[in-house]
Amino acid sequence: MVGAGFAGVACVRRLERRLAPHEADITLVTPFAYQLYLPLLPQVASGVLTPQSIAVSLRRSKKYRTRIIPGGAVGVDLKAKVCVIRTITDRIVDEPYDYIVLAPGSVTRTFDIPGLTDHAFGMKTLAEAAYIRDHVITQLDLADASEDPAERAARLQFVVVGGGYAGTETAACLQRLTHAAVKRYPRLDPSLIKWHLIDIAPRLMPELGEKLGRAAQEDLRRRGIEISLGVSIAKAGPEEVTFTNGRVVPTHTLIWTAGVVASPLMQTLGAETVKGRLAVTAEMCLPGYDGVFALGDSAAVPDLAKGDGAVCPPTAQHAHRQGKRVAENLIATLRNQPMRPYEHKDLGLVVDLGGADAVAKPLGVELHGVPAQAVARGYHLAALRTNVAKTRVATNWMLNAIAGDDFVRTGFQARRPAKLKDFEYTDAYMTQEQVRQRVEGAAAGPAT
Repeated sequence: MVGAGFAGVACVRRLERRLAPHEADITLVTPFAYQLYLPLLPQVASGVLTPQSIAVSLRRSKKYRTRIIPGGAVGVDLKAKVCVIRTITDRIVDEPYDYIVLAPGSVTRTFDIPGLTDHAFGMKTLAEAAYIRDHVITQLDLADASEDPAERAARLQFVVVGGGYAGTETAACLQRLTHAAVKRYPRLDPSLIKWHLIDIAPRLMPELGEKLGRAAQEDLRRRGIEISLGVSIAKAGPEEVTFTNGRVVPTHTLIWTAGVVASPLMQTLGAETVKGRLAVTAEMCLPGYDGVFALGDSAAVPDLAKGDGAVCPPTAQHAHRQGKRVAENLIATLRNQPMRPYEHKDLGLVVDLGGADAVAKPLGVELHGVPAQAVARGYHLAALRTNVAKTRVATNWMLNAIAGDDFVRTGFQARRPAKLKDFEYTDAYMTQEQVRQRVEGAAAGPAT
């Protein structure tokens, strides 16, 4: 198993429950021994939740029997059935397999925009969320210490690119953080704090529909967030960002959340892809290769519920259910039983904008405000995998609602600055030729 996201963990857990120890040995390749609950990452960035509360340990279960290899898959020889792994000690090891499940997830989608990867922050990993919180609070501290009005104004402007769920929730949650924190800075004028949310699309979160999307926009604008649609970034610098409409915004904070693409591992396999995602059957098998399954954000799984050649969107809801179906199909293969295709109708969407602001569309029912917030938080608590995680998140929510935030930064800023390019290792993969040469060389053994 490659990957410990929603898809990978759901698959491993189902395999552990349904397979006897003598039937199979299960190996999981992941750089971190936890499952990250990504939908709540903006609340870690804003300090509402602690990082540990959404990092669900894979070693906590007493019945856990999967072998974890700490590292990342950097190549796969599909013909020789060998997975090439770079461990966290930087060793390259070859791991043979009978069946492989590819669920390496996705990485932040970037474009060839001057300065983007050098100056933008991402919101895809736990480290990025914690780092952004430190950075935002640091901007308040530096603005408070500055005697230059222009520098002070620039440090109090924040730009978020991406009007999807991640970008909208990130802007909403961090705006609440700065709005509450600035009250503790008597020298700072609260009106100087400006949040900009921009997206090239004509609407925020179009999946919500026009009514709920408009309600979300009104909530954000009421709180002072400036929304610019049909606009993106033309250039990013260390102290300013240039929009595609020519506007220049002085800022030290650019947060990039403009979508995701499949893990670069998929492009190295030499198999057919659809917009970077591995093309698989409805049973999530890779055509032409025995014992290869792929799912989640990295696979173009046919969406049978929609038909017309549609593929499942890269959402946690689909990934979790696909993981269970792949496990069942793998077990069916082992036991010479027929596999079943994946088919699942979307149960709805929830967007937590912080406080009492939220929009939700469970089972097609449109909700706004407190009812939507109750549904959103109830959904997240139900989706968290362990009771310990549920308790931690619920306790964090209650404590934050009662006591607020202490606006403490942990000291990341004292270290080397880290931006988008530093958190996602997109250049770590081998080409198919490099993988084949390595595997064939290992099979040949030392020369005599």
